[in-house]
Amino acid sequence: MQKNALFILFLFLFSATLVAQHQEIHTPPHLWKGKKSVAEDSTSLLFAFKHGKVHGNLRYFFMATENQDHLTDAHANAMGGGLFYETASFRGFQFGVGGYFIYNVGSSDMTHIDPYTQTVSRYETSLFDLENLANKHDLDRLEELYLKYNFKKSHIALGKQLINTPFINLQDGRMRPTEVGGLFGEIFPGKKNKLEGGYLYEISPRGTVDWYGIGESIGIYPNGTNVNGTKGNYKGNIESNGVYLLGYTHQLPQGNSLKLWNVYVDNVFNTSMLQWDLKRGAWVAGVQYTQQHAVNEGGNEDPTKTYFSPDQHSRVISTKVGYETGNWKTTLNYTRITAEGRYLMPREWGRDPFYTFMPRERNEGFGDVNAYVGKVNYAFAKAPLKASLSYGYFQLPDVKNYALNKYGLPSYTQLNLDLTYEFTDFLEGLEIQALYVHKANRGNTYENEKYIINKVNMSNYNLILNFHF
Repeated sequence: MQKNALFILFLFLFSATLVAQHQEIHTPPHLWKGKKSVAEDSTSLLFAFKHGKVHGNLRYFFMATENQDHLTDAHANAMGGGLFYETASFRGFQFGVGGYFIYNVGSSDMTHIDPYTQTVSRYETSLFDLENLANKHDLDRLEELYLKYNFKKSHIALGKQLINTPFINLQDGRMRPTEVGGLFGEIFPGKKNKLEGGYLYEISPRGTVDWYGIGESIGIYPNGTNVNGTKGNYKGNIESNGVYLLGYTHQLPQGNSLKLWNVYVDNVFNTSMLQWDLKRGAWVAGVQYTQQHAVNEGGNEDPTKTYFSPDQHSRVISTKVGYETGNWKTTLNYTRITAEGRYLMPREWGRDPFYTFMPRERNEGFGDVNAYVGKVNYAFAKAPLKASLSYGYFQLPDVKNYALNKYGLPSYTQLNLDLTYEFTDFLEGLEIQALYVHKANRGNTYENEKYIINKVNMSNYNLILNFHF
C-alpha cells in the first residue's frame, strides 16, 4: 500500500511539473545561473570588490527508491541553498568564494540496514553525507575559493573550483556537485583550438561535506570487490600526490570537433581518450576511444588494498549516430568495454563520459560490456519545456565474474523519463525538474537479493526545484 501511494503521488507531481537533470560534461561548469562578474579593470582594488557580483541558488530535492517485494524502500527530502561572490576584474585578476548548506527534512532513516541484504540506501544517502549517514544538520561546505587570472579569452584559476571534464566532472544529479582544488586553466590559442588542464591536489566528492587529498578521496563510495572476489579494501590505503589533466579540442569545419584527453593519477593509473564528433546537415555521429593502465602498483603495493590491479588494463569504444531536426534530437548509441580488464575511474570524481551514459547508473567498474542506448529529446516550441526519453540494454559479465564485475551488478535494461520546465516573467529563475528511472534485471542473480536491491527490479523517482538568483 505504501509503495502504491508513493507511486501515485509521484505521477501526480510528475504530470504537474515536467523535467531534466544532469549538466552535460561538454558544457561550462556554471551551476550559478546568474551572469559572471563584469570583466572591467580599474586602478582601485576597492572598485573590483564593490563591482563584483553575488549569485545564489535555493534547492529542494525529493528522491525515492522503490525496490521489489520485501526489500527496503527509501525516500529523502533535502533543502538547501548557496551564495557565490566574484569580484570584478583587477588587472586581470578575480577572486571568487562560495558556500552551500543542506538540511535533511523528513527523510527515511539513512542508517537503516536492510535485514535481507545488510545494505543501506544507495541513492538517497548521497544527498547528504556519505561519511556520516546519521548527519542531518551539519551539512555546510565551502564550495569555491579561488584566485583567477584572465588574459584575452583565457583564464587560469588556483584554489577550490568547479571543472567539467570527461573524467572529472560535476556529476550534479544530487544537492551539490563534485568540487576540486588545484590549478586549472582554459587557454584558446586561436579561434579553433582550446587547451585545458592543470594539477589537482584535493577533491570534495558529491555527497560529502569535507575536502580530501587525492588518495583519500578514492574509496569514499563503495569499494566493490577485488579482481579475485575478496572485498575491496582500498579506502584510506591509496597513496597519490595528485592528478594531472590535459585536454585539447580542435574545431573542424561544419561543426565537427576532435578532442584529446589524458588523466594521469600519480602512483595509481593513467587514462587517455580520443573523441571525434561529426555533423553533416541534420545527421550527427561520434566515436570515442579510451584506454587505461595502472601506474606502479595501482595505488598500493598490497594487491588486497590497491585500486587498479597492475595485471589489468582496459579499452573502451563508444559510438553514436543521430538525427537532429527542428526541436527533435535522436541518437542511437553503443559502448563496448573489452574483456581485458575493468574500466575504472573513481566514482567520487565524476560520471562516465560515454555516449551510452544514463543518469542513475554507470558502467564504471566493469569489463566485457556491451551497452545499447536509444535517446530522444524534444524541446517544445511554445513553452520553456524540454523532454527526453531514453532506453538501454546493458549486457554485463556474470555477477560472480569478479575480475570483470566489480559491483555485482547483473545485466539490465533501463528506462529514463526526463523533463524540465523553466519559468519566465514573474517566476523567472525558477526551474522544476523531474526524473523517473526504472531498471529491470536481465541477468542471473543466483537467488541472492544483494544483487537486486538498489540495482535492478527497482524504480527511482526524483523531483527537484531550483531557484537561481
